[in-house]
Amino acid sequence: MTANFKAKIQRAVCSLVFLSILVWPVQTIQAQQGGLSIIRDTEIENILQEWSEPLLKVSNIGENNVNIVLVQSDQINAFVAGGANIFFYTGLITKSENPGEVIGVMAHEMGHIAGGHLISTRLAYERASYESILGAVLGIGVAVLTGEGGAASAIIGGSQNVAGRRFLAHTRVAESSADQAAFRYMDGAGINPTGLSTFLEKLSGQELLPASQQSEYVRTHPLTVKRIEAVDVLIAKSEDKNKPLPERWVTQHAMMKAKLEGFINPERIHTAYPDSDTSVPAQYARAIAAYRMNDIPTALRLIDALIESDQNNPYYLELKGQMLVDFGRVKEAIPYYQQSVQLLPDAALIRIALAHALMESSDSQDTQQEAIGHLERAIIKEQNSTRVHRLLATAYGRMGKESLAKLHLAEEAVLQRRLPYAKAQAEAALSGFETGSREWIKAKDILNHINNLEQL
Repeated sequence: MTANFKAKIQRAVCSLVFLSILVWPVQTIQAQQGGLSIIRDTEIENILQEWSEPLLKVSNIGENNVNIVLVQSDQINAFVAGGANIFFYTGLITKSENPGEVIGVMAHEMGHIAGGHLISTRLAYERASYESILGAVLGIGVAVLTGEGGAASAIIGGSQNVAGRRFLAHTRVAESSADQAAFRYMDGAGINPTGLSTFLEKLSGQELLPASQQSEYVRTHPLTVKRIEAVDVLIAKSEDKNKPLPERWVTQHAMMKAKLEGFINPERIHTAYPDSDTSVPAQYARAIAAYRMNDIPTALRLIDALIESDQNNPYYLELKGQMLVDFGRVKEAIPYYQQSVQLLPDAALIRIALAHALMESSDSQDTQQEAIGHLERAIIKEQNSTRVHRLLATAYGRMGKESLAKLHLAEEAVLQRRLPYAKAQAEAALSGFETGSREWIKAKDILNHINNLEQL
């Protein structure tokens, strides 16, 4: 390893701030009307994936072909961009009253995917991080980080904001088509479709408000009385309109809302979940809020109580590990992450957190290799994660494998759309691999992809 490259890797390592699994991410996109950022959380993503599976089975989209991405914002909004990616604003979830409303929106957005309403944009966003897609779609100029912890700032002007809305805006014909598709998916899956109607009714009065006061959902999804009436006519014919939603989904919805409230609005938890509320979601919200408010004794006491009540809950164990890491007790966190991974071996995000904890706990070659093992397994599902590529670059750099480190720096830069830097790293990595090897092919693939992007 050259002295210059080693110094760069060491600087990157020193600058890495441990990111929680509910990621307040390396790239946080700030919009003019409030902060926007991508949130990654295994528990919430698994819940939304579970709810989507029955819909995907009856649609023409196909199972495992849709990614549901959380965007931190109090706004009520959801949209499709960059292919089969549904971006859900957290405000839509926290302000929903039941799983059916969230599922109704999910089914509606799947209708847009199946209808090909945004298909022309897909090629431009292949091999891009969710942060890059969000920034491009909303017309936000993102100041992308080079690995340092913290948030990337962005500026969005009025004209860019209008352009973003035009990109996301659907015609009334497309909205009607997506509504009908949503009903078919929910009805075909045996899911009570009334959530689709109650969600629209919540927003029905907003079209009378000035544009600046309207929900983003209303601005990009034209809402009319006739549209709601058409949905209600369909629902009236459904045999499932009075069918209760699965109790498991109701519980998951409550836990998901509690988790989001605890992380996003910790100062308001005692209002939302008063001490008289002894439910599990309330306990969860209070534990997370205490952690976010840096009340270490209370946070650990509350999460320990939850673990004691359900020792095989991987999300409680993951949260305990996350707390310990952020409280500066990294080595103590590792067993909790390991237990969580044992319970959820396919949870890529938890493996990434475990790998990062291992890397922070020791510089030894064995520890770096163990971390790499978890990261290489995680990357199978998280190919568009800038974080996993950054960690792999760091781990390989510590092991003196300069070309592999540069390869992952190139992958990270492509996802962030830092194409000149990505090209330089890929070219540098290429010379260190045997011609025709797996790694050489990867480097060539990156260079070909960059060339294609530059010609768009």
